[in-house]
Amino acid sequence: MPQVTPYKNSELGKKEQVAQMFDNISGGYDGMNRVISFGIDIKWRKKVLKLVTAKNPETVLDIATGTGDLAILMAETGAKKIIGIDISEGMMQVGRKKVAAKHLSDKIELVSGDSENIPFPDNSFDAITVGFGIRNFESLEKGLAEILRVLKPGGIFVILETSVPEKFPHKQGYTIYTKYIMPLIGKLFSKDNAAYGYLSASASVFPYGEKLNNILRKIGFIDVVSMPQTFGVATIYSASKTA
Repeated sequence: MPQVTPYKNSELGKKEQVAQMFDNISGGYDGMNRVISFGIDIKWRKKVLKLVTAKNPETVLDIATGTGDLAILMAETGAKKIIGIDISEGMMQVGRKKVAAKHLSDKIELVSGDSENIPFPDNSFDAITVGFGIRNFESLEKGLAEILRVLKPGGIFVILETSVPEKFPHKQGYTIYTKYIMPLIGKLFSKDNAAYGYLSASASVFPYGEKLNNILRKIGFIDVVSMPQTFGVATIYSASKTA
């Protein structure tokens, strides 16, 4: 898989560059997200919620939690404990304020954590989610293997990630929008122009659909299903761990 990084001239690795990028854009990230997706990302997240809720989880881990949108939504599952991890402290500072404002601090905890070295024991969580985060993993397979490790047998793993429409005219429209229009919108929310170019470029090269399904199966996940959303501009993936 091609390695795309936010800052081409940086001496840092992808992981460190991604953390720096999200720290830089954390203040305007939520607003940018709503505008770029026309608010449809909220609908996608609610579908993730429905899949997780059906498993009646007591413990949920949200990886690459960012400002905590998906972790906060997971409170509706009835889970007793929800933990969000992220490598960007700037994003989580925004997220902690949102958690506190919703009076959920007793249920949701946002902690610094690396997806490739998850700071929890084997078989810790009934459900694990990642919303728009796996394409930022430095090593996709290593990150997925860590997720499988901390997921309980029989637990559910749900990914929400961008993908590329395959049919005309949605494919052509998506290319124009992500390559030219999305970076322009990004400039309204941040002075870090490289960040929005990276978000577009990383989405265009990341494996999606059956390619990602096969990677999940290779790692050891079972019951792998992919569900394209909104003409294929995003995809929800559901998988499990052998009971």
